[in-house]
Amino acid sequence: MSKNTLLAPSNLPNHAPNFSAIKEEDFLPAVKEAIKEARANIDAVKAGAAAPNFDNTIIAMETSSETLDTITSIFYNQLYANGTDGLQALAMDIGPLCAELSSDVAMDPVLFERVKTVYDAKDSLDLNAEQDTLLTNSYKGFVRGGALLGDKEKEELRKINESMSKLGPEYTNNVNKSSEAFELVLDNEDDLSGLPQSAIDSAAFAAKEKGYEGKWLFTLDYPSYGPMITYSDKRELREKIWKAFSNRAWDEKHNNAKLIEQIVTLRDERAKLLGYKNHADYVLERRMAKSPDTVLDFLQKLQDSYKPAAEKELEELKAYAKTQDFDDELKPWDASYFSEKLKQERFKFSGEDLRPYFQMNKVLDGAFTHFSKLFNIRFTENKDYDVWHNDVVTYDVHDINDNSFIGTLYGDFFPRTGKKPGAWKTSYRDQGLYQGKVERPVIAIVCNFTKPTADKPSLLTHGEVSTLFHELGHAVHALLAEGEYRSLSGTNVLWDFVELPSQLQENWTYEKETLDLFAEHYETGEKIPAELIEKLVEAKNFMIGMFGLRQVSLGLVDMAWHNGVPQNASDIIAVEDEATKNCRLFERFGGPTSASFSHIFAGGYSAGYYSYKWAEVLDADAFEYFKEAGLYNQDVAAKYRQEVLSKGGSEDPDILYRRFRGRDADPDALLRRENLKAA
Repeated sequence: MSKNTLLAPSNLPNHAPNFSAIKEEDFLPAVKEAIKEARANIDAVKAGAAAPNFDNTIIAMETSSETLDTITSIFYNQLYANGTDGLQALAMDIGPLCAELSSDVAMDPVLFERVKTVYDAKDSLDLNAEQDTLLTNSYKGFVRGGALLGDKEKEELRKINESMSKLGPEYTNNVNKSSEAFELVLDNEDDLSGLPQSAIDSAAFAAKEKGYEGKWLFTLDYPSYGPMITYSDKRELREKIWKAFSNRAWDEKHNNAKLIEQIVTLRDERAKLLGYKNHADYVLERRMAKSPDTVLDFLQKLQDSYKPAAEKELEELKAYAKTQDFDDELKPWDASYFSEKLKQERFKFSGEDLRPYFQMNKVLDGAFTHFSKLFNIRFTENKDYDVWHNDVVTYDVHDINDNSFIGTLYGDFFPRTGKKPGAWKTSYRDQGLYQGKVERPVIAIVCNFTKPTADKPSLLTHGEVSTLFHELGHAVHALLAEGEYRSLSGTNVLWDFVELPSQLQENWTYEKETLDLFAEHYETGEKIPAELIEKLVEAKNFMIGMFGLRQVSLGLVDMAWHNGVPQNASDIIAVEDEATKNCRLFERFGGPTSASFSHIFAGGYSAGYYSYKWAEVLDADAFEYFKEAGLYNQDVAAKYRQEVLSKGGSEDPDILYRRFRGRDADPDALLRRENLKAA
């Protein structure tokens, strides 16, 4: 029998995974073996003769499953970035095995008693802030994992955890398969009317790759969908692709309706078993917001600002459409189209005017320069790492001041079959203890940007540029971690704080000083004109009411599912419509958002989608600080790195933010930025 690569420490730089040596059939036996190892480590903790203390119990538990953690991080990251039917099938086996181990640990009375003994003595221990948080989290993790339940309730919780471990991957697979099943193949050049040349070229290239020679292929990948819904003069085509996008995982073959009901029911049952009112109550106990009422009040305040603005914007859009000889009722598939036309007329530019200045490689280099100017770090491509796809690039990150190694970064930028839509940062190993010593992190960002064609490089939209800065913000948060414990380092923070470091970075993509680092015409080398940047900034808040109201509505849908199971949970559309009745600008023409709302049903944001807007308040307030002091002010950047980025989840985020800013965040900072409230 050949040696299983997954069970041996990697000999690559920074112990990064050796992807080319890993076979799909390696995962299940490796997981089983790693679970054996973890159980042996846990049994050793339980059998320890010495009295429980921080080292022999809390740290021992923190490091007990590092082999399993490494293997499952590789598995799930590959499932979402490079998914195959084989990996999807394995998820149905691996999920329950890991859930069983997690339940066994969380419900073990001997382990809990040892942790409780240390926790009860906390005040007499000489712990630093990170150690104190680890101990508190360990104790609360046991309680929230069922340690205080009776045997019957524990068994019930085990079954719930096992079932839930299968549902998320199954939900994601339905979204992927449903999306990939749609193809809009055009063979008439007249049907391309209104589309920018970049979209036409990409569609021709995609068609050729799929064997549709001489035709144009449009898909539901956003770099393809976005231009079609925004620029196509052919209303029937906009309607067709909009409805396909809106009905993802709502078709006959790949339908998430039953999974949604199962997921929310199981989450609610788990919360009630553990003594909480519902899943939102359970989740928000460990968030900055603390309670569902706080979240709902927050969303209501935003709705009160966004809705009047959105209604005014919609009326403007309808009036504008009439000036364009549009006599029909405005439908959802018309909104982006006429919005873009109005934007071009009002601000005298199009988003496509920016694209030639945003060559992917130049933008990436410029983003690295930006982070270097802020935090004195250097990104160097290193081809000694192995990768999971030939599109992936790898970098070493060093501190410029002392040349110390900070960590490993992977970049996976383009769509492909089997890859989850959207963009995300992920971790193959967080900063912290690994094999007995503190090791540096192995981090990846995964995106679905506009692909290069046969004769053009990848040219990004400004939205994609912002997304790159966003995901690199997450990555740098993880890379600059200085903690000792993986469970508290980097982005392992309270969930409604995690978007601050990412969203903050988007602000720089509207600043001339930053854009001048990389924005130059891919053919002529001309720097992006100052007047074009001015137009970009002027248009920044265009239709902000409609966009903000959309975000609020998504937060309300999330809370509708998780602040108690709706009585009519089987009627997905009715639940959504009731939740968003005061946010809707159009009647319903497509399937429910919930069917493809992976963030809350398969991505960790359940009862937490509000956190994007919550963190926008923080990032708007934080960026005001940078603007006041200077975009690349070293004192402010150093304080932000030290007090926010390096600390991870080692202390309460309110404390960290207060240390950085010198005060709490101003709740009106976001509305000021959006010109919805006077300064």
